[in-house]
Amino acid sequence: MLGEALHEEVVRHFAEKPGAPDAAHVRNQVRECLRYLYLISRHPDRLGGLFLPVEQDIDEIWHYLILQTREYRELCEERLPGGHFIHHRSISYDAYQADPGRETAAEEALRWIPLYTAAFGPFDEDALPHWTVVRFLHEELGMSLAEIAALEGGSAGQ
Repeated sequence: MLGEALHEEVVRHFAEKPGAPDAAHVRNQVRECLRYLYLISRHPDRLGGLFLPVEQDIDEIWHYLILQTREYRELCEERLPGGHFIHHRSISYDAYQADPGRETAAEEALRWIPLYTAAFGPFDEDALPHWTVVRFLHEELGMSLAEIAALEGGSAGQ
């Protein structure tokens, strides 16, 4: 989706940082960032404005892509399904740390999972580290990846 040159540039940039994971792990991060952007583009009515369900590493890759203004605009408007520019709005650290409430967080999380699995199949071990809610369900609640894939969101199937 990024084109080979930009994709390799992004992987190289993040793999060469001090203490960075290996290039294979960074490739997974880039893939999950693109999947995140795909879902936002495809479902702005259902996912727009929700709490970011991905790890900070995915957000950092998104920031890097935004700075490549021409390529990012082309990605958003020509390669992603929504055909519109995806804006990014940073929030303050205090707001990020604020607890949205258990019910709200659960409801928002359930919006992502069915849309992700419908588009890309079940979460796998390579995707798991990058999606906070999926990792929580798997590691903290002991749900298998198959059980997570079977979750349905309230309006996700519409």
